[in-house]
Amino acid sequence: MAKTVFVEVATTEFGIRGRPTNLSRVAILTGINRREVARQRELLDKGEIEDPVFVNVGHRVLAGWHQDVDYLDSDGSPQLLGEEGPAPSFADLCSRYAGDIPASALLKELLTTGVVQRCNDGQLRVVGRNYIPARVDSERVVLGGIELEDMGATVVHNVTAPPSAALRFERQAEHPAVAIAHLPEFRKFIEAEGQALLERVDAWLTEHQASAEEVERGTSIRLGLGMYHIQTDSQQGQKP
Repeated sequence: MAKTVFVEVATTEFGIRGRPTNLSRVAILTGINRREVARQRELLDKGEIEDPVFVNVGHRVLAGWHQDVDYLDSDGSPQLLGEEGPAPSFADLCSRYAGDIPASALLKELLTTGVVQRCNDGQLRVVGRNYIPARVDSERVVLGGIELEDMGATVVHNVTAPPSAALRFERQAEHPAVAIAHLPEFRKFIEAEGQALLERVDAWLTEHQASAEEVERGTSIRLGLGMYHIQTDSQQGQKP
C-alpha cells in the first residue's frame, strides 16, 4: 500500500510543466525499480489496491490450522499448538503457510485480534477462521498524518534552506542507554514538563493571534510547537 501511494504521489505531483511524471523519474524519486513502478501504475489505472500482506498470510495460516491433517485432531478439529518446536507447532505452521513473515510477529497480531488465544499452560488455541486486522481509529490516523506532515515540513525546510534563511527550531534530547525501569518515571516527567511548556506556548500564540482583517488579507500563518517521545525498544533500534 505504501508503494502504491509513493508511486501515485510521484506520478501526479512531481511532473514537469504539469505533465504526469514519467516512469524513470518516478523510479528515481521513490527508489522503486521501474518494473514495480509500472506494475503499481497499472493497479492505479485499474483502481485496484493490493491487500496488505498480513491479511493474506493470516488467512493462509488459519486455513492451514483448520484444514491441514497434521494440525487436526481425531475429530477433525484444530489442535492446540505449542509456540515452538516440530509439527504440530505454530512455528511449523507458519513455516508452511506464512512465507517469510516471522512467526512471532504473526502470532502477536493474531493474539491481538482475538482469533488465537493463549491457554493457561502456554498452548495456543485458534477460536476463529477469519482474520480481520485490528481496527484502527481513523481520527487518530488523520491526526498522526498531520503531525508527520508538520515534522517533515520542518526537516525539509532546514535541509533545503539557503544559508541566509532562518532555520526552524528542531532539537532532540536523547540518550542511547537508559535503564528500562526508569521508563514510567520518564513518561511522567516529560508529560508534566512538556505540558507546562506547551501551555506557555499556547498563551503566547493566543496573545499574538491575528485579527480578522489580517486573516482575510492573507497576512497570517499557522504557527506552533510540536513535541514527541523518542524510544527504541531494543539495541537494534539504536543509532549507529
